Amino acid sequence: MNKTIEYIRPADINEAVNFLDLNGNNTVTIAGGTDVMIDLRSGEISPEYLLDISRLPDIHGIGMKDGLLHIGAGSTINIIARSQDVYRFAPSLTKATETFAVPQIRNMATIGGNVAHCSPCGDTVPSLLVHEAYAVVHSISGVKHIPVSDIASGPYLTNIKKNELISSFVLKPVTDSQFSNFEKIGRRKALAISRMNMAVILSKSNNGTVDFIRFALGAATPVSKRIEEIENFLIGQKPVEKILWQAGKKLADIMVAISGRRPSTIYKEKAVQGLFLRLLHPVINCK
Repeated sequence: MNKTIEYIRPADINEAVNFLDLNGNNTVTIAGGTDVMIDLRSGEISPEYLLDISRLPDIHGIGMKDGLLHIGAGSTINIIARSQDVYRFAPSLTKATETFAVPQIRNMATIGGNVAHCSPCGDTVPSLLVHEAYAVVHSISGVKHIPVSDIASGPYLTNIKKNELISSFVLKPVTDSQFSNFEKIGRRKALAISRMNMAVILSKSNNGTVDFIRFALGAATPVSKRIEEIENFLIGQKPVEKILWQAGKKLADIMVAISGRRPSTIYKEKAVQGLFLRLLHPVINCK
C-alpha cells in the first residue's frame, strides 16, 4: 500500500455518480470499508481514488413506504439489527445481523457492502433473497432496479458496474401469518465467517400444509440463491419432521450438484440437513 490514493467525499449522490462515470475504473467506493481496508493492506486492490459515500443522505434510513420495506445501503449491520421496522417486517434479517461478526465490525460494515462484495458467505443475502428484494442502483443514466438474485455473477464477482452505485434495498415484508427465520453454521457463534447459512419465509393453510415458502441457501454454494426445488417439494406438504428430513436430504443433493463433491462434502451433506431442520423446526408444532 505504498501508492498514494486520493480520497474523495462527494456532497450528494449525483456528484458521486458523475465522479464514477469519469473515474469508475480507477475508483473503489467505500461506506463502511471493512472489506476495502483489508484488501488495500494486502495489495489485493490498488485504486487511484477512494470514494467515501458514507455520509450521503440518500443511502441511509430504514422504513416502510408504499407497503414495502426500504433499507438504505449505507445502513450499518448494527443499525439494522436494532431497527424495529426490520424486526417486524424482516425478522430473519434481524437474526442474520445479530450474529454478524463482532460488535466493532457490525458498527462499521454496511448492508450495501455486504451484498456488493459478493462473498458466498454474506450473511444478509439469504434473507434479502427470501424477501425477493431488489437494489436501487444509480448512474448518470438514471435509476434502475436490480433483483438481489442478479447481483452476484460468481464468488466476489458483481454485476454492479463500476459507474453505478446502490442507494437502497427494497423488500417485500412478511405478514403476521408468516414464519421467518435465519440460521448459520460457523466455527464460532459470532466471530466466524459462515460455513453455511440459510433463510426462510413460510406460511401454512388451515389444514396445516405449506401454502407459501421462500427458501435461500448461502455459503455452501458459489453464490447465495433461492432453492426453488425445495420450495416446490414442500408446497402442499405438512412440515412434520419426516418431511423436513426428506427436504434436507434433497437440499444436500442439490448443494452437491451445484458445488461438486469435495473432501468437505461428507460433512456438509449432514450439516445442511441438520441446519435445515433447525431452521424449520419451530413450524412443526405450529398451526
